Amino acid sequence: MAVNKKGALIGGSVILLVAIVAAVGVVVTHNSFTTKSATPSGSTNLQSTSRSVQAICEPTDYPDICESALSKVAKNTTDPKELIKLSFQVATDHLRQAFQHSKLLSTAARDPRTKEALNTCRELMEYAIEDIKTSFKKLGGFNTSEPAKAVDELKLWLDSAATYQETCLDGFENTTGDAAAGMRKALNSSMALTDNALAIVGHLAKFVDGLKLPDVLGRRRLLSDEEVEAVKQKDFPAWVSADRRKLLSIPPSGIKPDVVVALDGSGDFSSINSALGVAPIKSLTPFVIYVKTGVYKEKVMVYRNQTNIIIVGDGATQTRVTGSLNFIDGVGTFKTASFVVMGEGFIARDMGFENTAGAAKHQAVALLVQADRSVFYRCQMDAYQDTLYVHTLRQFYRDCTISGTIDFIFGDAKAIFQNCQIFVRKPLENQQNIVTAQGRKSRQSATAIILHNCTITADPSFPPALHAKNPTYLGRPWKEFSRTFVIQSFLDTLVHPNGWLPWLGDFGLRTCFYTEVENRGPGADKSLRVKWKGVKNISYAHAQKFTVEHFLWGNDWLPSTQVPYIPVLLPQSLPERIH
Repeated sequence: MAVNKKGALIGGSVILLVAIVAAVGVVVTHNSFTTKSATPSGSTNLQSTSRSVQAICEPTDYPDICESALSKVAKNTTDPKELIKLSFQVATDHLRQAFQHSKLLSTAARDPRTKEALNTCRELMEYAIEDIKTSFKKLGGFNTSEPAKAVDELKLWLDSAATYQETCLDGFENTTGDAAAGMRKALNSSMALTDNALAIVGHLAKFVDGLKLPDVLGRRRLLSDEEVEAVKQKDFPAWVSADRRKLLSIPPSGIKPDVVVALDGSGDFSSINSALGVAPIKSLTPFVIYVKTGVYKEKVMVYRNQTNIIIVGDGATQTRVTGSLNFIDGVGTFKTASFVVMGEGFIARDMGFENTAGAAKHQAVALLVQADRSVFYRCQMDAYQDTLYVHTLRQFYRDCTISGTIDFIFGDAKAIFQNCQIFVRKPLENQQNIVTAQGRKSRQSATAIILHNCTITADPSFPPALHAKNPTYLGRPWKEFSRTFVIQSFLDTLVHPNGWLPWLGDFGLRTCFYTEVENRGPGADKSLRVKWKGVKNISYAHAQKFTVEHFLWGNDWLPSTQVPYIPVLLPQSLPERIH
């Protein structure tokens, strides 16, 4: 079943590519060659189609696959509508072929881990197909007045589709048999086509940037004096209205929720999942769930069709969701999370998420997030290895506490952590601590993990006497083009002078993008940092691209969440950063 989605995914990627030919082919064609405006016919038609395909595929990493896929559906037509129809036919044909292959894989699988991995792949491929369709829909509504933002939006959903395919393959770790090789072979084409689509959209972005329009990605601004003062005073920025500031400052019990969850029976429900069960589907307005003090032992799922859910607790240490699923006991990493968020527009405030499996159980996720425009405010995530899985799409964490040991902030989302406390816990006897493991697999991808104005320090369980024996690193390259930024943050003494740790041998050391900008504290000295090609020094101005305003386009959607945020970098003249 897993591979049958591959056919649809290939078709989906082709549809996107074809749509780009139709929507922006004029731009690409203009850059590549000049054609007659009259409609060609016969062999001229074929030549025109071939040249159009070659032009659109030129900036990709897999041009042969790109040209082959497009040429099969293009034939001798130049009508974009007909090309789209033909691409649907190709998707259907591949779907039938892939379905048969997936049945063979499922029948041959005897290992329980392999069966689980195949089931997870089916789920992930469905997500990938949905997100490519989302990107395709957004292409149809391409906003020419804000082209840079529109291009970013296209890449966002293509990035997530690519990540889901890679996550599928990750699930075959420690499995037996040939299923992993079979899945990789089945996904080769779809992964290449998705990557090609990212490249084509990226090429469009470069063209747009070259036009020097007023809203391209390069625009910058500094914090106003009023906003700086708000940061100093731990107040909310000026752009948050008075009524919103009041809502942000009142205790959770003062909020009027749609439903209340309480273990003692004083609410509408005694479990969070039950409360989610009555939430409206695909809601455009917030649905507020107030969860009273207690430890909720349930695997909570916020599904994709449960949009704009707001969950408010009594405090990150008072209202906690807990679980203990883990890799050692036979559960794949993707399925170990105690709390899973997939619904767009999700907000959590004053909530705790934990996985109590312990360090000896290896991968054990407390919180997994793959929801666009998701926000976590004053929350806490506790586990050991793989605490927080920032899987895909745009995510913002403000005033949160995250604790763990190995790769405990990991994934391939566009994720920014601001004013967060990151606590490194005591690992197993011979382990090293790694804060981040970012999963960017393609150079075309626009994802990254960004720590801005955060603190990295030791948990009380990890005394200074053990810091040399169990060193702590800022990150390591989980995937080849891993990208992590540590900006204007406090790094305590436990951070190893090398800063960054290899994953395995020289994997990713030349292709990753790791940088530190204006950090402070005893662990911030960069003089002894590793000298990999992938460890970069960037300017203050360059770092502005990786802020809430420019990287997440946060000014468009964060104000409505009523969560405070710093839109750009703190001024260089502000020596102290107050959490």
